[in-house]
Amino acid sequence: MPARRHRSRTYKRRFIRTPGGHAVVHYKEGKVGVARCAMCGRQLGGVPRLRSSELRALPRSSRRPNRPYGGHLCPACARQVIKEAARA
Repeated sequence: MPARRHRSRTYKRRFIRTPGGHAVVHYKEGKVGVARCAMCGRQLGGVPRLRSSELRALPRSSRRPNRPYGGHLCPACARQVIKEAARA
């Protein structure tokens, strides 16, 4: 019996033949949602659509943009926050 989370058709199923001659089912998980800006909700560029375990395998420079608030705010909102901080 598959795990309870796999008992729906939302998971793609692939039948794999093992070296012992058995056929087993591997369940493929779907893609992660797009990273979004914390202020305006726009999609963030430069942030890959990967699970956190897969993201850790990437080099650090590929995980998110290398600028202040990179990976959390879009460039327009980051600029706005930096300007407000400088004025205060």
